[in-house]
Amino acid sequence: AASPSSSCPPSPLWALPEELLLLICSYLDAQALGRLGQVCRRLRFLSSRDLLWRRIARGCLNSGFTQLGTDLAAGIPVKERVKVSQNWRHGRCRRETVLKWKCKQVAPFSSTFLMPWMELDGEYLYLSQAENIQAYLLCPDGTGVQHHPQAIFSGHQEDVCRFVLVNSHIVSGGGDGNIVLHKIHGSYSVKFSAHEQEVNCVDFQGGLVVSGSRDRTAKVWSLSPGRVGQCLHTVQTEDRVWSIAISPLLSSFVTGTACCGHTSPLRIWDLESGQLLTSLGTDFHHGAGVLDVFYETPSLLLSCGYDTYIRYWDIRTSTRKCVQEWEEPHDSALYCIRSDKNYMIASGSSYYGVVRLWDKRQTRCLQSFHLSSPTSSPVYCLRFSTTHLYAALASALHVLDFTAP
Repeated sequence: AASPSSSCPPSPLWALPEELLLLICSYLDAQALGRLGQVCRRLRFLSSRDLLWRRIARGCLNSGFTQLGTDLAAGIPVKERVKVSQNWRHGRCRRETVLKWKCKQVAPFSSTFLMPWMELDGEYLYLSQAENIQAYLLCPDGTGVQHHPQAIFSGHQEDVCRFVLVNSHIVSGGGDGNIVLHKIHGSYSVKFSAHEQEVNCVDFQGGLVVSGSRDRTAKVWSLSPGRVGQCLHTVQTEDRVWSIAISPLLSSFVTGTACCGHTSPLRIWDLESGQLLTSLGTDFHHGAGVLDVFYETPSLLLSCGYDTYIRYWDIRTSTRKCVQEWEEPHDSALYCIRSDKNYMIASGSSYYGVVRLWDKRQTRCLQSFHLSSPTSSPVYCLRFSTTHLYAALASALHVLDFTAP
């Protein structure tokens, strides 16, 4: 691209070709690049190039780059992402409650909380509320979501437990034991009976759905044309299944169970045969159920649950012990985790809506946000972009805006 007119004083340095100037500037850190951009218009233009900030961004929290260097936020200037990353690190954000809903009454003098789940997809946030999944348009000014849903996806007779959004399709599991498939842009919808009890968790990739249930089974389903809803495998897990995820290689899947028996709560199964491949860990205590799992790469996996630990597994090196772990400092169960696939982890705790940010390069929690004081609620689900974090509690959706100064 042609450089804007320059007001730099005559100097042999500024007369160098742009390629050499970029090479020289590549040795500068963020602070030096910022100061260089104040010298003149040409250097301001030069010092803002994504090429220079990419190396810096890869070492920052939640800047949109994975460990392998893949850019997950293409189109957003890298320099701006580095600036916002400092807000994530130092906990500088604006907090807002953007949606509220009532507790669901089930009997006189008793109540049960909704357990909402959500997914982010471009300009929309999809949120489960009771039997429905609602699509909310994100406000263009970054202030939250519009209060009225743009679309509602129905089909379950009881509450949606979890759902995933993949390739413009929503696959959900419900308390009615059914799995429902919706095509977002269209009226196509399929429902089939999947389990004898609640479908606690689902994942969907490559035309296959895996589901886990309170009935102590995990199942593999086909969604291929002509075979929609056909059960390919039934895995007897001998324990309630709370979480499930398909490997990015589409060759296996992991289940997180309640850990009420004598088997590991974290096991990997072959997707084609349904056979057990390996069990992860040897030091889980009785009742240390795994409530959420998240694949970063085919070999790197995060897990969390009732025993208050986040565990980081590298199945290339060991299946007996995790390679790193972080303990929730207030002894709370961890309901959900998410990673930027690089250095940052976000977790949701079981008490007072606590969201924590972690830097994998440190052992202690980096930042904490209490979202439900004085009443207590777990963070059932959280999702984040490079600028915002959304947390779904029992009766409200909260947003943390990290673009705020």
